[in-house]
Amino acid sequence: MYKIQPDDRKVVEEFRRNPIGRHSPQLQRVLNLFRGAPMEDKYVLITRIPHKEWVLGQMTGKRGEPIRMTNQVFHNIEEAEWYVFRQRWKLHTGENLEE
Repeated sequence: MYKIQPDDRKVVEEFRRNPIGRHSPQLQRVLNLFRGAPMEDKYVLITRIPHKEWVLGQMTGKRGEPIRMTNQVFHNIEEAEWYVFRQRWKLHTGENLEE
């Protein structure tokens, strides 16, 4: 399985500028790692109002159990995706990214 390398730090700004759409192969490798991680405690975005409001949730990792919803609400999908990226980056690297 791919692991974050020191050189992967340069894709952080690429994702921040363009969280949705086509990505470089290096960023796509990082995203594939994040998205393929175990389901337990994995952050997910739930659409509450289509194209207007998203809520942060966490998977339980147990089949059939509902997603644990948080109080974190987003009104911009790019900000929501950036938040989830930062949470997943910290999980995989231990490093906090600036907002």
